[in-house]
Amino acid sequence: MSVPHRPSRHAGTAPALSADEPSGAVLIAGDWTTDELTTLDALVSDFNPGATLSASASIDLSGLSTLDTNGAWLVHKLRARLQAGSKGALPIVGASHEHQALIALIDANTPTPEADTSPPRPNWLHQLGKASADASAHAVGLLSFVGEVTLSLLKSVLRPASWRPGAILSVIQQAGVQALPIVGLLAFLMGVVIGYQGGVQLKTYGANIFVVELLTLSIIREIAPLVTAIIVAGRSGSAYAAELATMQVNEEVDALKVMGVHPIELLVLPKLIGLIVALPLLTVFADIAGVAGGMAIASVLLGVGVDEFINRIPDVIPLSSFVVGIVKVPVFAAIICIVGCYQGLTAGGGAEGVGRQTTASVVQAIFLVIVADAIFSIIYSVLDI
Repeated sequence: MSVPHRPSRHAGTAPALSADEPSGAVLIAGDWTTDELTTLDALVSDFNPGATLSASASIDLSGLSTLDTNGAWLVHKLRARLQAGSKGALPIVGASHEHQALIALIDANTPTPEADTSPPRPNWLHQLGKASADASAHAVGLLSFVGEVTLSLLKSVLRPASWRPGAILSVIQQAGVQALPIVGLLAFLMGVVIGYQGGVQLKTYGANIFVVELLTLSIIREIAPLVTAIIVAGRSGSAYAAELATMQVNEEVDALKVMGVHPIELLVLPKLIGLIVALPLLTVFADIAGVAGGMAIASVLLGVGVDEFINRIPDVIPLSSFVVGIVKVPVFAAIICIVGCYQGLTAGGGAEGVGRQTTASVVQAIFLVIVADAIFSIIYSVLDI
């Protein structure tokens, strides 16, 4: 059996690194010091023992003459890299007591790569459960907020002196008067679209005059209340959420509590009362604009004159249809205001939290308005209204 050649200790100063194939040992020799750092770094980086090291392989330092901290670090680095491709622990053999102690010190003070302790990615069932729990907690919080607002509203009714007429009028102006252009324009265009789409079909059968019933009923019962509520939810509901969220993040709401001022009475009730007053008036305006749009398209394309259109409305459209449409509007107003204020008062996390809660307020308000409208439709159907 051939015996591998092992350079004797102190045989020379030139650093060397090689692999002995018969024994599988990695031979380190020469001076492994800072003076030879460039050479040593190249040796360690380029060293490739060829085949995968066996389980009995080792690192032989019997030929090592001089070793300092930088050299010990490179030995540690080499051993760690070779261990990744071997089946054994690659023990260090042939080292002097001083060299072994220095390498042990480097090993003890070099952090090892930490195992990935991050929790596993939750599966779909976990995500579904978490989403359900979050939705339930949000629903409970919203219902609790509705209760607080209701109690505050009842207390304010019993104490008229606590009302803030200036704040209520400001809400009516901002949410009502300033919204007239966009609501009127959109309702007019909706009337044009419905009048055209329905009138073209009626014209095929020579029933042009029935566009009055089709247009007016759809506008005053469904289209105008729903479209107006959606516009206000995106316009005023988001403004309420952003305003209160900013105050919450800046701790202004907490300051009000410290001063003994109830935030709901000061910040929520004026918005609620003002919007309940403004939204029905906006809806009436949307009714007029929508019917006007349909009247214009009927006059131009269907041959139904304006006088004929107006004179037919009282004969075929009962007052109850208008009442059916307008009754649900205050409910829409309460939903928009309460959702916007709740999202604002639960904001946190700086500017990002303000944006997040503002977006959530618009989405949830529109969703709940549509759900409420569907519930009203079911009730009207059951009551045959």
